[in-house]
Formats: sequence, structure tokens, C-alpha cells
Amino acid sequence: MKSFLSFENYTKAEILEIISLSQQIKMERSKGVNIPHLQQKVLGMIFEKSSTRTRVSFESGIFQLGGHGIFLSSRDIQMGRGEPISDTSKVISSMTDLLMIRTFEHEKIVQFEKNSSVPVINGLTDSCHPIQILADYLTMLESGIEKPEIAYVGDGNNIANSLIMFSAKMGFKISVATPKGYEPDNELIQKSIAFAIESGGEIILTNSPEEAIVNSNVVITDTWVSMGDEDEKEQRLKDFSGFEIDANLFSKSAENSIFLHCLPAYRGLEVSAEVIDGERSRIFEEAENRLHAQKGLMVWLSQQNR
Repeated sequence: MKSFLSFENYTKAEILEIISLSQQIKMERSKGVNIPHLQQKVLGMIFEKSSTRTRVSFESGIFQLGGHGIFLSSRDIQMGRGEPISDTSKVISSMTDLLMIRTFEHEKIVQFEKNSSVPVINGLTDSCHPIQILADYLTMLESGIEKPEIAYVGDGNNIANSLIMFSAKMGFKISVATPKGYEPDNELIQKSIAFAIESGGEIILTNSPEEAIVNSNVVITDTWVSMGDEDEKEQRLKDFSGFEIDANLFSKSAENSIFLHCLPAYRGLEVSAEVIDGERSRIFEEAENRLHAQKGLMVWLSQQNR
């Protein structure tokens, strides 16, 4: 059974298939053609970690494809607290066709997938956020960037981890700039380096935003204080001083570069208003593409698991 927990077990060809399907379904809808690719399919959506974009995009997406979404919040389900994850997974998967889980510990979703009888989609964990990167790549392609040179500036968090693994699989160049002590996951880096050697990709890690951003055609950042890190806010704001993507830093990227941010964004912290609200920002196209990329992913997974 094929699930989507990270890019690690996906080939470049499979990623491109998902993106191509996403583009096709998006084009169909833009022409007023609504094909019920997932008619009468049920998507179970488990949210231990709340979200605006993830819920709206998945719930709208499954509805537009002819299916139905069931929302389960942290009040409705407590994975691993009381009832074992294995029991919860076996029961819920017996009543649904697809499952999306947004949680904290990545191991939870791994255990859930091991016991599920239907495909499981990672809606976000503390370790990675692969569905966001599918939307990012769709946005890059729509901006005319087929061979991205990515600069990520900020926290070495789940977005950074997934961007690195994605770039390694696709054969892209990625430069990641973080403050000391906030580097991406080392085990993931080592795996990604091996994949990059095979694909012709390049991974650069630095503590200099300027070094990362020079000549890049895609500039990405994320919030400095993620959900669950609120107690560290004061220290993080000090540590990330100098990592704001402002007009001066952004000007060092390529002339045709675009700016991406998964949102929510905090103007004046990780990015200036001038950049995020500027003409080269694609944040709202990127946000909408969560819908289209996830629709393509859900249809693709259903096709693979017939």
C-alpha cells in the first residue's frame, strides 16, 4: 500500500506524476469541468495540531472530487492516549478510504500508517510537511521555474526538512541558511545527501542568509516560532536577528526570483511587508495550490491502491 508520509520513499517520476495530475485537475476545474474522481470516497481528517489552510484545502478538495471529509479534532481523538494508536488506526481505516493526519510527533503517523488498511497522508508533523512542498513546486512551475534553485532562510524546521529531501530527490539545488543551533535534522541531511548524489542535486548548509540567497530563483522562509515553540519565543527572536528577508536581502536573488511562505506570516519578523506584499511574492497562489496539489495527491493515491 502506498501512503504519503515524506518524500523519502518517493521517486522523482512519482512526484512528477502527482504534480501532473494536480495540474490536470486544476485545469479541469478552471474550465468548469468537475469530474468526480473520488466519488463516494471518504477522507478521514485527524487534527491533533490545528490549521486553517490544511483543513479548508482537504475538506474542499475531497468535496470537489465527489467525496466526503470527516473532521476529527484533538477533542474527538487522542492518538496513543488511552486507546493504542494501532487500535485507532485499524478502526478508523476500516470506515474510510483515505486518511490525513496532522500531528506533532512523526512516529505517531508512522505507527498509524503501519496499522492502517487505507493510504495515509502526512498533513504535517514536527519533522516534515511534504504536502506544502507539493504546492510550492506547483507554484514554481506556474511561475515559469522548471529548474528551481531554492534558498530557504530561517528555522531548520519541518518545511526546511521537506524542502531538502524534495530537492535531493528531484535533482535541484537548495541552499539552507539557519542560525547556529537551528540546523535541519542531521539524519535527514545525510539521507538527502545520498539521494542528491544520485539525482545530481546539491545541498548547501550555511549560517549566512546572504550566501544562501545569492542567485537563487525561489526564496522561501517560514515563521521563526512554530506551534509548540511559544515558550522559546523571546530567545528565538534574538537568535534569528539578521535572518529577516527584507528588500535588501531579496535583491541578492535572481531577477526572476519569486518569494514563497506557507503562512501564517509575521511581517517585520521573518519577512518584510515590502517583500511579502510585493509583485514577486506568490504566497496566495501558493496557498490556493494546497487545494490543487492535495487533490492530485488524493487521486493518485487512490489509483495506486486500487
